[in-house]
Amino acid sequence: MAGGGEEGSPAAAAPLLLPAAREERSRMRRRRCREGCPGCRLEEASKARPGVPYLNFFYIWVVCLAAALPIQSLFPYLYFMIRDLKIAKEEQDIGFYAGFVGATYFLGRTISAVPWGMFADKYGRKPCIVISILSVVVFNTLFGLSTTYWMAIVTRGLLGLLCGILGPIKAYASEVCRKEHQAVGISLVTSSRAIALVIGPAIGGFLAQPAKKYPNLFSEESIFGRFPYFLPCFVISVLAAGSCIACIWLPETLHFHNDDKVEAIDELEAQAGDSDLDARKSKESRGESTKNLLKNWQLMSAVILYCIFSLHDTAYLEIFSLWAVSSRKFRGLSLTSQDVGTVLAVSGFGVLVYQLAIYPFLAKYFGPIKPFRPAAVLSILLLATYPFMTNLHGPELKILINIASVLKNMFAATITIACNILQNTAVTQEQRGVANGISVTLMSMFKAVAPAAAGILFSWAQKHISELFLPGDQILFLMLNMVSVIGLVLTFKPFFSLPNAMSHS
Repeated sequence: MAGGGEEGSPAAAAPLLLPAAREERSRMRRRRCREGCPGCRLEEASKARPGVPYLNFFYIWVVCLAAALPIQSLFPYLYFMIRDLKIAKEEQDIGFYAGFVGATYFLGRTISAVPWGMFADKYGRKPCIVISILSVVVFNTLFGLSTTYWMAIVTRGLLGLLCGILGPIKAYASEVCRKEHQAVGISLVTSSRAIALVIGPAIGGFLAQPAKKYPNLFSEESIFGRFPYFLPCFVISVLAAGSCIACIWLPETLHFHNDDKVEAIDELEAQAGDSDLDARKSKESRGESTKNLLKNWQLMSAVILYCIFSLHDTAYLEIFSLWAVSSRKFRGLSLTSQDVGTVLAVSGFGVLVYQLAIYPFLAKYFGPIKPFRPAAVLSILLLATYPFMTNLHGPELKILINIASVLKNMFAATITIACNILQNTAVTQEQRGVANGISVTLMSMFKAVAPAAAGILFSWAQKHISELFLPGDQILFLMLNMVSVIGLVLTFKPFFSLPNAMSHS
């Protein structure tokens, strides 16, 4: 009995020693493979420090803010800038040319969105972020120094083309922290853009034409007097330069491994067991499933809704800014760029408060989807009252236009949040990155069309103020409302159906 036990013990021990030896060899190979990899280094640091990476989150927030400000600061002074560039032969043509300036940024972003994503996946998130912020510093500054219309078009288009931060920064925000903090990281991207809605219009409205607004501080002979729209661009570029310096301390999150060594290790580990083979099969199946995303009608119907309402929101912002500053003889409000900046800043602040304090209660009691259609209906009714505000003057007008603008943007925020939730619930977790990439690309295309179409429509409306059965301004807002009506109709079957995860809730 004893001899049998002694003979059997080595045989019993061998199967226990071999897997342990293989595991140790695999661990050593991984360690050699990952030497100098910034992604691995960050993972190890995250494991050692389980807390929230506040400093990295702060840098992300500042970078996102600097990238969003050039978009939001433009609208309060765009009308006056186009007028001063003397490209429009008639005052009614200003809107036509202004629309293309607003559109070129989104057109550039549409063209470069996918290539920037590929660049970030190959060369790292940090180079993409740094190049994007440098493009803000350079081309936003040149835009403020524009002396011709075509210079403004080109610099604005190059800014959109080279600022490829929108997709990669979302990936970076989720990768720079532990899994339990990913929601906070991604929310920073959203909150920074909400803050840009407040700060951007204020910068554009209060700092444009400083020699006229603040003659005691800026003379007509100074650079800010000779280039009246340079100061808001300069302030944003300074902030972008500061955020670019902050990028020095941003860690890279992408893994850079030697491909040959990785493949060799995978083959050895696959020979040791079937777990990696199963993992590869699951990855292949996920790869196959991503090809079918365009056939996922629940996803695509949600993306189409998102694109339609994004087109409406961008066109509304363009039309509102042009209409508010245009002359009373064209049934505008004759507001100053400072007034428009104030209205847009108040609206941005109202949306921020709404998202933080009010919307969570709506989502808790009604869910995130049920307020979608009421918000669309109320937005249509509210927008129909805009043409009649031209009958108001003084404090009454300013109070009412601020209230209307806050409500309009609150309804838009409700719709946008619902569209994003619908998109993410229509696919599995493994497909959400690709699904959101499709959504951003299509949304950017619609946003590129919106300002140009809105500018053309606005210019046409001013030339037909009293020639048709309805005044031109009423037709203008009627056409804008028709976009919302189309979006509202598409929320019903057979075009749209709720994702399975929500239809049973």
